[in-house]
Amino acid sequence: MWLRTSVRRRHAAHFTYQPDPVPTQYGPTQKMNLFQSITSALDNTLASDPTAVIFGEDVAFGGVFRCTVGLRDKYGKDRVFNTPLCEQGIVGFGIGVAAAGATAIAEIQFADYIFPAFDQIVNEAAKYRYRSGNMYDCGKLTIRAPWGCVGHGSLYHSQSPEAFFAHCPGLKIVIPRGPVQAKGLLLSCIADENPCIFFEPKILYRAAVEQVPVEAYTIPLTQAEVLQEGSDVTLVAWGTQIHVLREVANMAQEKLGVSCEVIDLQSILPWDIETVCKSVVKTGRLVISHEAPVTGGFAAEISSTVQEECFLNLEAPITRVCGYDTPFPHIFEPFYIPDKWKCFDAIKKMINY
Repeated sequence: MWLRTSVRRRHAAHFTYQPDPVPTQYGPTQKMNLFQSITSALDNTLASDPTAVIFGEDVAFGGVFRCTVGLRDKYGKDRVFNTPLCEQGIVGFGIGVAAAGATAIAEIQFADYIFPAFDQIVNEAAKYRYRSGNMYDCGKLTIRAPWGCVGHGSLYHSQSPEAFFAHCPGLKIVIPRGPVQAKGLLLSCIADENPCIFFEPKILYRAAVEQVPVEAYTIPLTQAEVLQEGSDVTLVAWGTQIHVLREVANMAQEKLGVSCEVIDLQSILPWDIETVCKSVVKTGRLVISHEAPVTGGFAAEISSTVQEECFLNLEAPITRVCGYDTPFPHIFEPFYIPDKWKCFDAIKKMINY
């Protein structure tokens, strides 16, 4: 209970949130934080799809982070309901619901606790279409989970496990950077014909506030977004770390006269190789940053691919600025996270290589 109540009022201070411009192409907007944009996406889905159901631990009263608040009262206990504390059971149930043709939206209360469901996700959901020769599938399954560091979550509430699942064909993995992206990408995951894992940066639930379209809209999956064009260094990240790199790009311009191109990967699997490589061909340098440990993190996959595709264009070795190969610490979290100073130092070394 201490953790749940403390999440509501404390935030880490290693980034400054930079909201996106107000989208005008999707109709009227409303001021929402990230968890409210998630609620809005789920509300749109339940209203338009009579087969859609939402289930997980505590979702009936709104969930630990309030992402499903009000939905049970609006749509009934048969469509928004609690499950036992059993992640394997939650995902297994979701596979069955999706295989039967309904839209299944499962919530894992923290991404750190998705591992008991690892077998169901990797050996069942991801392979269901393949092993049946496309006779059956569970493509209508979307798994949501709060993800990433939160300022004081320590070893059981701050992990970023996307690389574990990126090794598994048959899944799509998506991580938004803010409320506008969160709603559009979540609705795309729900509509996609493959099982999707949608990780939500928990530290942004309240810290991120934007004008979000009220009606349903989608943002294409598997496409990275160039947030800032530059000529000297390409910076790649996803989720919370995007806001760190946006600040780093400004610092590099002001202090070093270095122009940085900032790319939000958004989809981890499949990832947008073309956009990243096109940028690296232009800049000749690449920095990748994520909160997960450096060894085997998804930055390694990006680095390897870019090295293969852009070797003759590189002006310096590709640099990864990531977490350390230790469990996520508590009081030492400020030393663990890849903050703006570590990323800025990487740019300085790269420019002087």
